Amino acid sequence: MPAFEYEALDVAGRSRRGVVTAESPRLARQELRRLQLTPVAINTASALSGARAGTAKPARVRYGQLVEITRQLSVLLSAGTPLEEALSAIALLTDDAGVRKRMLAVRERVTEGWRFADALAEDKKSFPDLYRAIVSAGETSGDLAPVLDRLAGMLEKNRSMRNKALGSLIYPAALIVFAGAIIGALMTLVVPKIVAQFQVFDAQLPLITRIVVGVSGFLSAFGLYIVLGVLIGAAIFWQAMRAPAFRRAFDRWVLTLPVLGRLLRGLDGARFARTLSTMVASGAPLLQSLTSAQRTVGNAYIRERLDGAIVMVREGASLASALRRADALPPMMTHMVAAGERAGALSELLDKAATQLEEEFDTASTVALRLLEPSIIIVMGGVVMVIVASIMLPMLQLNRLAAG
Repeated sequence: MPAFEYEALDVAGRSRRGVVTAESPRLARQELRRLQLTPVAINTASALSGARAGTAKPARVRYGQLVEITRQLSVLLSAGTPLEEALSAIALLTDDAGVRKRMLAVRERVTEGWRFADALAEDKKSFPDLYRAIVSAGETSGDLAPVLDRLAGMLEKNRSMRNKALGSLIYPAALIVFAGAIIGALMTLVVPKIVAQFQVFDAQLPLITRIVVGVSGFLSAFGLYIVLGVLIGAAIFWQAMRAPAFRRAFDRWVLTLPVLGRLLRGLDGARFARTLSTMVASGAPLLQSLTSAQRTVGNAYIRERLDGAIVMVREGASLASALRRADALPPMMTHMVAAGERAGALSELLDKAATQLEEEFDTASTVALRLLEPSIIIVMGGVVMVIVASIMLPMLQLNRLAAG
């Protein structure tokens, strides 16, 4: 049944906006009057009809909105609400016109007899492959509501982990940039002017002062070229990272770093375990679940190793032995998978493994950040102290000469 967006006046004369379903605009107006609303404007609320009319397609559903929509769908379906009514309710509740049109378009397809996952597939930018695969598995198993609840939980966990990872990097990066800017300004603007005052005296400057003056002169002469070189190098590196062979080699090297490698391996392991747990719990076949979970891994080298694990599982190997031979994920996760296979509770133990890896990442990143911040401050303070000493020592030397 088509849906219509309306603007109407209630009995108190207040303007109301919303969505109503009816066979035609005339019946939609009758429905509004039955609700004691006076119609002002009625338009077809369908992203498909808007596209046919040549209007711009609304922006895709953002990640945060997708989490909220999934959670609301799970709650409504758990309460016994039919899928069509749940989609209409979500469209009515949202304040984003683009999201409303997309949800009504999905509802329209479901009303026409489409499977929910197939209806979502018409909007692949808003509903990724992994999301649709889990929904499809939930439909097939007949437990769509609990599957959507697990899916919403997985999306929230992934967003939380990503935000923690970014948050752990933003402050140290900003501190390094700020410290570099201050030291660069001191070396190129302050030091040359002060040291120039000492050059009128026929006296040899202290060694530390000569070193600082030499570095200052080098930065003043070639600082712009250094900045340009860094920018060009970053651009070349960015392009090289698009080459699969270089990306795999770089990602493999990153995993060998003492602290960062362990953090990144744990982060990818948690994401892989969480996704695989959700897929298995939704009733998806193991091979399909592994393929979908593999796509969530960010490290190209780990993804390549998981390719081999998937092949081994397809040939009849157990998941635990395949992951153990791949040697790409944290050993703790492999042990949890083996225990889950023996106990017939793979999904539950994968979920526990993901939670433990997330907690380890959170703890390790917090400790690393607390150690990194004072380290940066100490290094910056040491550099500033050297610059100050290079200025003060000639002053003390000149004072002794003047006193003598």
